[in-house]
Amino acid sequence: MDRRSFFSRLGALCGGVLVSAPAVAQAAPKQRIELQRSAVAGFQYHDGEKLWASLRIGDALTLAREADNVYDKRAVRVDWHGRKLGYVPRLDNASVSHLLDSGVPLEIEIVSLRESVNPWDRIGLAVHLIV
Repeated sequence: MDRRSFFSRLGALCGGVLVSAPAVAQAAPKQRIELQRSAVAGFQYHDGEKLWASLRIGDALTLAREADNVYDKRAVRVDWHGRKLGYVPRLDNASVSHLLDSGVPLEIEIVSLRESVNPWDRIGLAVHLIV
């Protein structure tokens, strides 16, 4: 085999791989694995009460690390449409904070809303790993 035919075949092989890669990526649907369920801590101290009437089960939430939080070095803030609802509880935030620090994609949603005098019973959330 001469150089010209070698590089022609190599180019054809690489071209086939490049064409196939997007098709494989599109064929694999995202899967959600539930990592944990917990309450929203600190609900009574933030915007939760003001937003209560607008919250719905299934609403997407966002998480943000607060590594400089003086009360908890693993603090993970829970937001709804950019408004602070509270935090992932300190006892439950180790794995979530580590995953966020590592850039792992997570999806979070409201799974329960309860009219309760106990602020720890008001909002339940579920954290999902995306694979």
